[in-house]
Amino acid sequence: MMTPEPTNLHTVPRYALLWADVRWLLLWVIAGVLLGLATAHLLESIIGALLLYSWWRMYTLHRFNTWLNQPQDTLPPDKLGGLSIVAHQLYQNRKQNRLTQQKVMGLVKKIRSSLTALQDAVILLNDNDGLEWWNKAAEDLLVLDPRHQGTSIFDFITAPEFRRYYQNLTTPNDGVHIVSWRDSKRYLKCELTHFGSEKLLIIYDVTRLQNLEQMRRDFVANVSHELRTPLTVLMGYLENFSDQLDMPVQWQRGMQLMTQQTARMNRIVNDLLLLSRIEIEETHELRDIDMTKMLKHIYDDAMVYNQEYGHTIHLEINTSDGLYGSEMYLNSALSNLVINAIKYTPKGGNIAINWSKTAEGCLFAVTDDGIGIAQHHIDRLTERFYRVDSGRSRATGGTGLGLAIVKHVLYQYDVNLHIASVEGEGATFSALFPLKHVRAAPITNTLPKNLSKA
Repeated sequence: MMTPEPTNLHTVPRYALLWADVRWLLLWVIAGVLLGLATAHLLESIIGALLLYSWWRMYTLHRFNTWLNQPQDTLPPDKLGGLSIVAHQLYQNRKQNRLTQQKVMGLVKKIRSSLTALQDAVILLNDNDGLEWWNKAAEDLLVLDPRHQGTSIFDFITAPEFRRYYQNLTTPNDGVHIVSWRDSKRYLKCELTHFGSEKLLIIYDVTRLQNLEQMRRDFVANVSHELRTPLTVLMGYLENFSDQLDMPVQWQRGMQLMTQQTARMNRIVNDLLLLSRIEIEETHELRDIDMTKMLKHIYDDAMVYNQEYGHTIHLEINTSDGLYGSEMYLNSALSNLVINAIKYTPKGGNIAINWSKTAEGCLFAVTDDGIGIAQHHIDRLTERFYRVDSGRSRATGGTGLGLAIVKHVLYQYDVNLHIASVEGEGATFSALFPLKHVRAAPITNTLPKNLSKA
């Protein structure tokens, strides 16, 4: 009797397994028939052959079951009929799974070794916010030992801003910065990533970056402040000299250019100082802001600035709701957006200023039909001193800091500046203020107004 060769079950025809057993049955029956013919006891011989076949099948099943319970690297038994094909396929699958498992375990060990070697703290949290696994850096940072497995992360990181970030996180973001609970001069950045019901928390030490950023802010603020005095002196003398009636003609052009450039430098210094104040979050009076009143003031200022451009400016106020925050900073940011629309729209254009209520909060938008912005510039517009067209920006008297100021002011309200534009067809700058910063207007407040002037 022949033993079937190891075969892949996926390549075996459907009848192969059945035939592997049937041929054994036929062999036993034929042997019984031949024995019956030789002994003249045909029926008894056939029944005996069938009984022997049944016993053999039970014996092969016993051998197959015994093999299944042996170590996975044990070679399968032979002469099992159709079970030989199954046994060899199981052996090959076991072998393949064993190799795959070894590769996975090797990869897991490498990943764990890499995470352990990281200087940043890495913590795996379970679905109950308990500590599941951590590396050496996390062990040192949080003073952990094996007994803390399963302990809530909030027992170790108690900063309120971390808890708010942790509980409100729905999508990946830039993380949250906190001051170390063990050293007030040490700054940490926490980033949380969800995968399934578990979470991966990575804590970076950003003390050096924080100190460098603070040095930059201090440098900009100090230099800007120191420049104001000499600039004031220069502007004063230039103004006095420019008023002299007997000034030689050859000096008049030079005086005019110096006056223009010192005025531009003064605007840059003022914007830098304002940006520095916003960045370091100096304490300013927070109050309920009457947006209807503020927008009317911005509109009136825009109309004065618009005299040399001749645009038609629309102001549409569809809600009397206001905001809670710093009126000075917010006025500066929204004015910047309106003035930019005036500057970068060809004369005689149309500009719309809108304040309206939505389901998510209150929306401020400025729309123009000006020169527009190419898509590859939009992501960088809020960078300091970034210019789409340096020549045009200088001609319009821009400092390159206006949108950076807008970005930092809106950040205080958890708002991003949204820019939609098609080159040559105008642009829309909008900001959606969430409901938590919106203040409902009193019933006696002035009704919304729609204004339009050229």
